Amino acid sequence: MKVKTLHEIHDEGMNALRKTLGPVDMIRFIQMFDHGHGDYTKDRKQWLNNDLDEVCEEIQQMQKQE
Repeated sequence: MKVKTLHEIHDEGMNALRKTLGPVDMIRFIQMFDHGHGDYTKDRKQWLNNDLDEVCEEIQQMQKQE
């Protein structure tokens, strides 16, 4: 499976939105999103495990399932 660049994903997503919603509703849909609030870096430490060995093990498990 080819890993797409962020640019490719963005373009495909915008094309899908435009095709499905039309240009006006695509823009209205995009305008519904905001950037949130708070300190993501501080907050993520509460819900992410920083143990590198465990992260590597989880990645290997996911790769076996593909």
